[in-house]
Amino acid sequence: MTSTASSTDIRQGQAPHDQRPSWQQRLRRFGYSADTAGPGSDVRERLVPPYAEPSPRLWAALGIPHTLAERLARWSGWGGPLLVTLMAGVLRFWNLGSPKAVIFDETYYAKDAWALVHRGFEVNWDKNANDVILSSGGHVTIPSDAAYVVHPPVGKYVIGLGELIFGFDPFGWRFMTALLGTLSVLLLCRIGRRIFRSTFLGCLAGALMAVDGLHFVMSRTALLDGVLMFFLLAAFGCLVIDRDRAREKLAAALPAEADGRVRPNADVAETTRLGWRPWRWAAGLMLGLALGTKWNTLYVVAAFCVLTLLWDVGSRKVAGARNAYLPVLKYDTGIAFLATVPVAIATYLVSWTGWILSPDNGSGGYYRNWAVTDGKNSSWSWLFPDWLRSLWHYEHEVYEFHVNLSSPHTYQSNPWSWLVLGRPVSYFYESPAPGADGCPSDAGEKCAREVLALGTPMLWWVGCFALVYVLWRWFFRRDWRAGAIACGIAAGYLPWFMYQERTIFLFYAVVFVPFLCLAVAMLIGAIVGPPGSSDTRRVAGATGAGVLVLLIAWNFIYFWPLYTGTAIPIDDWRSRMWLDTWV
Repeated sequence: MTSTASSTDIRQGQAPHDQRPSWQQRLRRFGYSADTAGPGSDVRERLVPPYAEPSPRLWAALGIPHTLAERLARWSGWGGPLLVTLMAGVLRFWNLGSPKAVIFDETYYAKDAWALVHRGFEVNWDKNANDVILSSGGHVTIPSDAAYVVHPPVGKYVIGLGELIFGFDPFGWRFMTALLGTLSVLLLCRIGRRIFRSTFLGCLAGALMAVDGLHFVMSRTALLDGVLMFFLLAAFGCLVIDRDRAREKLAAALPAEADGRVRPNADVAETTRLGWRPWRWAAGLMLGLALGTKWNTLYVVAAFCVLTLLWDVGSRKVAGARNAYLPVLKYDTGIAFLATVPVAIATYLVSWTGWILSPDNGSGGYYRNWAVTDGKNSSWSWLFPDWLRSLWHYEHEVYEFHVNLSSPHTYQSNPWSWLVLGRPVSYFYESPAPGADGCPSDAGEKCAREVLALGTPMLWWVGCFALVYVLWRWFFRRDWRAGAIACGIAAGYLPWFMYQERTIFLFYAVVFVPFLCLAVAMLIGAIVGPPGSSDTRRVAGATGAGVLVLLIAWNFIYFWPLYTGTAIPIDDWRSRMWLDTWV
């Protein structure tokens, strides 16, 4: 049996190693794409590869009896991810209400969320509202004057749910982002386990995200991008499950031959209907919630739709289809479209219910009365209801705002610098005197308290190499897992290069952090080595991988004060400013 701590290599029943061309022999050490198994293998194992299991030598070395070892292996599929999630949750919820302040764009979203859950639309707050909210414990009167906002309501409703439960204070408005940040670690563990067929690599990917500084800070701040990341990751997870379910149906439909093996069958592969595929509909719902949080979801929707159709093509090819594109076009494309685009659009419209139900007499949401005032003579008034025309006008104005946003900001950055963490965003900064706000009394001079949206440098810089490895693996090996990871990074990252004149920030990158962690986990799996490696190779690989993971964890601990707003002597703060652009 293979080891969960081995690599992404899960080949089953292949031809002997010495029968492969020499270039395949040389590339074998870098892993394996499960859809390219040898011609003699059972196609069921290629459609639905088995999960890797711990080596008996591991249990023997640990002195664990065989019966208990089997039980632990059976429980590890959920036990491992839950333990990683528990660690992530403790980190994220510890002292969540600190700093007791309205930091960075919380000044918009915390108050918008409170207004949404009480009035159904955002309102204009007084300039001193933040001070009043903090000093009164959130006991403030909500204004009635509608505000012009440029992001859809879902993310703010999510933040508002925490405020309704725990109050209109820093802990209340950060609670839901901390909860979704914690749950996203669980999602990533399970997603990684499913695509790598390894509990170890899945838990490793989740653990890496648990100690990523950017994900950590975004989980402890009431901003929309952490909510967006959660819904997009959930959508990706639904599509991965859908891929497995579809391949299981194809495998079940293929007839077994006299020797008991299942081999490719063109007729079955080209005519099998895969049904309504509920996980695709669930993905459509998650994409709709993401779209209702921020509009840049549109690029991810397009990327994920193409990705899942290519998965269908690959599945039918493995099952034996001579021309897999025709059956995908005939049986899969229509359902894939219905389950994603219309569902996402419908979910988006439903998210505006509070605004839609507000009065159109001038006392409701911003632009709610446009159709009965400025737009009453529109040529479309006979065809569409007033609320829809008003909403369309609102969305058009928001679009114009976004494409023309170019106001300079101290912490804006070019997307070219994101992967190397060129310009992180400071959410909060204070300089407490010795003996105040956690500053040691013997500090000698003022301390620094900062919340810096900075990814864990070691993780991100290793991630640059991991991205190259993933692209190499996808291009040369056609490994679907590498392609999926690259797609997730590209969909969340590349579109920003079209808006370099806009005011954009590094923290937007939190959307593709889960995929960056999957890439690093995949690279570490290759470092550990493929199954069948010599003990010397495996020990060397495991040692190198272990050192790398420990360095990433140490790096997170080192920057912990900058992620949590902990007061440290100013010299200690300066020692953590590794790049001049971080100041």
